[in-house]
Amino acid sequence: MAVSLLARLAAAAPAPVFAVAGIDGLRAVERLALDPRVELVASPRHAAILLVAGEIRPEDRADLYRLHDQMPHPRATVWWASEPLFAGIPVGPHGFPAGDLADLHRALAARAMDSDPDILPDEPPNPWRGKGDYGQGGEGMMGGTPYGRPMAMTADDLRDGLALDAYSATFGPFLPAFPPGLVLDLTLQGDVIQSAEVLRPPYLQHELRGPAAYLRRAARLVRLLGLPAVAERLRRRPEGCGALARTGVFAAIPAGLGRLGGYDVRDRLRAWCEERTPPPLPEEARLAPLLPGLEWHAAVLVINSFTDAELRSLCGAREVAA
Repeated sequence: MAVSLLARLAAAAPAPVFAVAGIDGLRAVERLALDPRVELVASPRHAAILLVAGEIRPEDRADLYRLHDQMPHPRATVWWASEPLFAGIPVGPHGFPAGDLADLHRALAARAMDSDPDILPDEPPNPWRGKGDYGQGGEGMMGGTPYGRPMAMTADDLRDGLALDAYSATFGPFLPAFPPGLVLDLTLQGDVIQSAEVLRPPYLQHELRGPAAYLRRAARLVRLLGLPAVAERLRRRPEGCGALARTGVFAAIPAGLGRLGGYDVRDRLRAWCEERTPPPLPEEARLAPLLPGLEWHAAVLVINSFTDAELRSLCGAREVAA
């Protein structure tokens, strides 16, 4: 009885979806976020449905497989305007799958359909068992991959020279805080970035022009400031820069952060709210030099303060004319 009641309650809730945006998929995902039947969650571990919108690069497919296998059971995959790479439900490019996602969620909650099986074998990404002095994968006091995770090593801090643990890892291509497809190799001490390297540029997104495009970019940045309700109001009822200023958004962004071409993050957000285009970036500008010394949240704001085309240029991507 209790299990049946919980299943009914779960089925009545918005469908928890982790969205992966591929080539030209971001705009569709952002439209979907406005539908009350769907909740876009920040982690695959909170999702029942994996939604893949747009084509995925071959070099990102292994990351997609690992992401899929992190989802709890029962789970399902929907391919929206995307060539299926494994079992799932295809939806055409002109369909709007919010209702389909809600129906799928109810079917999963009622156990009316099978859950997706794992794609990858159940083994750690870094073999560690039996390695090291105690079989834990470490290399004495320093180094190695104890219990499968690379060990942090000490290095001088950029700010005060203290020798603190520095941890290097790859971030992306489906990190919700990053533009889809962007992959960075970062070394951090605490939440301060010590070094950055672009491994893969973000996916190509053919952006529409006009007020809706400006407000969509502004809402994305405001959401990353921890103001999702303000971001949603900006998308649904555009009120201009004055109303946004009263929320304290501009004061929350440090002056001078991510300055390029005479504009910083605050200036670029203000320009979008006023439906203006910031001046073009210097041709030689690159993303990686902007990030060292920034705390994580500041770096995320810098990365998302550029249009998709600007960010691809900053990552060194070259566009080919059709």
